[in-house]
Amino acid sequence: QVQLVQSGGGLVQAGDSLRLSCAASGRTFSSYAMGWFRRAPGNERELVAGISRSGDNAYYASSVQGRFTISRDNAENTVYLQMNSLKPEDTALYYCAARSGLIRTKPNEYSYWGQGTQVTVSS
Repeated sequence: QVQLVQSGGGLVQAGDSLRLSCAASGRTFSSYAMGWFRRAPGNERELVAGISRSGDNAYYASSVQGRFTISRDNAENTVYLQMNSLKPEDTALYYCAARSGLIRTKPNEYSYWGQGTQVTVSS
């Protein structure tokens, strides 16, 4: 069992930056690929960034490529999402998630979820 607790988020203006954190407890953190998903009103949950167990490989959705950076600290059992140059269309509820094995893009392929944190970007 893995428990994920998120922090960060909030209300910012377009062009600002935010960093989300997700702290894991329970079983070995480095056994899990991690993902950051978001769900905007009226949309399905989508993967915006994923990172491999070692941190050597990352995936980014095209909509955030070059603006968002996912990273992890396996010694601290934490994964981060650095979000720069935020846009109003980045407004959503953001979730971290964990799965055993490789990065996958579908929400139903992840076993554990954080509680979600709201990010609102005003224009």
